Order: sequence, then structure tokens, then C-alpha cells
Amino acid sequence: MKNNYIIVKTAIDDLEIARKITYTLLEKKLVSCVQEKEVLSHYWWKGKIEFSHEYILEMKTKKSLFNEVKEEIQKLHSYEVPEILAIDIVEGLDSYLAWIDEETK
Repeated sequence: MKNNYIIVKTAIDDLEIARKITYTLLEKKLVSCVQEKEVLSHYWWKGKIEFSHEYILEMKTKKSLFNEVKEEIQKLHSYEVPEILAIDIVEGLDSYLAWIDEETK
């Protein structure tokens, strides 16, 4: 079923921690793939507009693994309130979705 898959997204300003999150989730077979992008983020924090250089991680996984993925990110993340979002994959190439199944627990 196509609606069994999600993209989990997080952002962090420390590349070392970003890579630790990436490889921990891959090694535990909680995600099949992680894409890392460097961005400049602008946001409200504690009453002020802030900005920072961050790394966005987008991870493909099964919806059933979301809570485990979230827990691992929370353990490793350095932010007080980390962005951890799950975005439904509504449609996708059947063979790609099968690959997500094969590469995750």
C-alpha cells in the first residue's frame, strides 16, 4: 500500500550530529535513505527572529517505524525543540517503495 510510507524531516546546525543521526538510523535499518541539504533557515525563537546555517535531513521510511525514528533523532539531536516531521508519501514508483521495504526492518 502506497500510504504506508513517509519522509521524515529534521534540521540541525551541526554536521557531525547530522551525520550521526544519518548513520545511526541507517545502521538500525529504520530508514532506507537519507538526503542531506545545506540551507539557511530564518525563524522565530524565544521572541526574536533568528537565522542559522542548517542541514536538512530527509529520510525515507515506513510509517510503522516513525516512533522509533523520532526517538533516535531526539536522543541524538542538540536542539531544545527539534523539527521532526512525518510527511506522507501519497504516490510513488512501486519498485522504489518496495526498495524502502527491503532496506528497513
